[in-house]
Amino acid sequence: MIDSLLIANRGEIARRIIRTARALGIRTIAVHSDVDAAMPFVREADAAVCIGTAPAADSYLRQDRILAAARETGASAIHPGYGFLSENADFAEAVIAAGLIWVGAPPASIRAMGLKDAAKQRMIAAGVPVTPGYLGDDQSPARLQAEADAIGYPVLIKAVAGGGGKGMRKVDAREEFAELLASCRREAAASFGNTQVLIEKYILSPRHIEVQVFGDRHGQVVHLFERDCSLQRRHQKVIEEAPAPGMDAATRAAVCDAAVKAARAVDYVGAGTIEFIADGSEGLRADRIWFMEMNTRLQVEHPVTEAITGQDLVEWQLRVAAGEPLPRRQEDLAIHGWAMEARLYAENPASGFLPSTGPLDRLHFPPGVRVDSGVEQGGAVTPYYDPMIAKLIVHGTTRREAAAKLAAAARDTQVWPVKTNAAFLARAAAHPAFVAGAVDTGFIERHGDDLIPAADPSPAVLAAAAAALLPEGRDPWVGLRGFRVNRTPVTSVAVAVAGSTHLVAQPRAAGHNQDGVLFLDGEAWPFGPPRADMLAGGSEGDGAILSPMPGRVIAVLIAPGQAVTRGERLLVLEAMKMEQALVAPFDGRVAELKVAEGAQVPEGTLLARIATGEE
Repeated sequence: MIDSLLIANRGEIARRIIRTARALGIRTIAVHSDVDAAMPFVREADAAVCIGTAPAADSYLRQDRILAAARETGASAIHPGYGFLSENADFAEAVIAAGLIWVGAPPASIRAMGLKDAAKQRMIAAGVPVTPGYLGDDQSPARLQAEADAIGYPVLIKAVAGGGGKGMRKVDAREEFAELLASCRREAAASFGNTQVLIEKYILSPRHIEVQVFGDRHGQVVHLFERDCSLQRRHQKVIEEAPAPGMDAATRAAVCDAAVKAARAVDYVGAGTIEFIADGSEGLRADRIWFMEMNTRLQVEHPVTEAITGQDLVEWQLRVAAGEPLPRRQEDLAIHGWAMEARLYAENPASGFLPSTGPLDRLHFPPGVRVDSGVEQGGAVTPYYDPMIAKLIVHGTTRREAAAKLAAAARDTQVWPVKTNAAFLARAAAHPAFVAGAVDTGFIERHGDDLIPAADPSPAVLAAAAAALLPEGRDPWVGLRGFRVNRTPVTSVAVAVAGSTHLVAQPRAAGHNQDGVLFLDGEAWPFGPPRADMLAGGSEGDGAILSPMPGRVIAVLIAPGQAVTRGERLLVLEAMKMEQALVAPFDGRVAELKVAEGAQVPEGTLLARIATGEE
């Protein structure tokens, strides 16, 4: 077994790896950026090394510094987690060349599955079904147009080096093809440095089915059944589950056998995921499930597989990397119950899912739920990395039971002042269509109006806030509850709303902008008496361009005095891998420009002001 393990990652997955390594008696080493120095994963490791500043390019993507940290601390192995360098074949080779154990896929396997077109050609040769499409070398617009015409619309244009939802365009009609092809190639060039694309038949009722596979160095490959990751927003997974709803035994056998074939075709070792796209218009059928791509690493959603199989997949990774055979044979693995995972993000669904950053004054999860989180109460969400706060994982005997547990877990999650998608998750897990198993990748788009909470508080929230502001009839002695000399007075009361009890925290220290926070069904509502600053705010028509989120100004497209038209792009902000363009609210001119390119700004900052011609 490995004796010391450096984890080339951060946050939630680093803590997850540390937990298993500690149970196996393995010494752990964390590497971290300067802004992550106080994070839980750094504290929980046996040793830690700072490898750079906040931007990932200056820290978590610095192969030389990670390898230097491994040498300095005497690490015998490196686990890359997921994201960052986990699927970088050059880094894997560098780790192996340094005489260290690489806890990941062989470099050759990573390369074989790294480009979508080459991977599909290999799968065709291995007898794995692939989506109808064009994978050819002729990349001329005319040839691509002709192939799309032959496949039949709608089609999907995909960058061969793409990932994370980038470099993809759906084309509904022939006349749209040329423009969308050019757009796809521009994005692919900017994101991946590769403009080559492939054309696929667009599946009208798509289901995202993936199979967990594992291989060892002794020629064994097994699967640990399937997961359904169809509940997505902008190609990003939101809720994952295992097994897949509507999957019968014959279809499961076909898709899992195809996944094992795919892994064997690239001599796979370690944890991997074979992703399939299924046409769910007539239910799941073996002849309507096609290979899409392979992720040559551990997946974010691996806990649902652990829950239904009773296996620790990180332990499997460590044992296989050390040269041991797989811990279980295929016949020893079985599905037990149903599991679901929801990704709790620091974002505001009511504002177009814009990222939210700041301190975590309150971070509470309900008991009886597995929570994999990279942060803790008293910490903060920074704008530098992925906005995921935690993963909520539940297990039940049936799918309906698991869905009810997930909805309850999201409703009872309390986060403040950072905004989250907890209420959105609760509504999704409790939606009748989701409970019935009617899920595909268009679920959120179809049911968006039902899932996104209202921006204004409901009567129940207002009633609860009023009750909290007047606890026990305004008794003056009760009003002093929580008073301590030289300490911030805080009162917590329990408020009954529709049969549920919700915590209300009431900070009264100078500088606080609210008297309390009501947590109800996954949402957090600040409340208190009206304040002068609340009554004197500007209107939408005053031309003030405010930062809708904390972030970095990556583009300034205007100059003072410049004439602008309504809807014209003025500035672009970036935070947590998301770009937000700010546009002119009306025709006018730039009266003020308050920021320069590269500036880091908090939420609500005045960036510019547009004046009308009369001003």
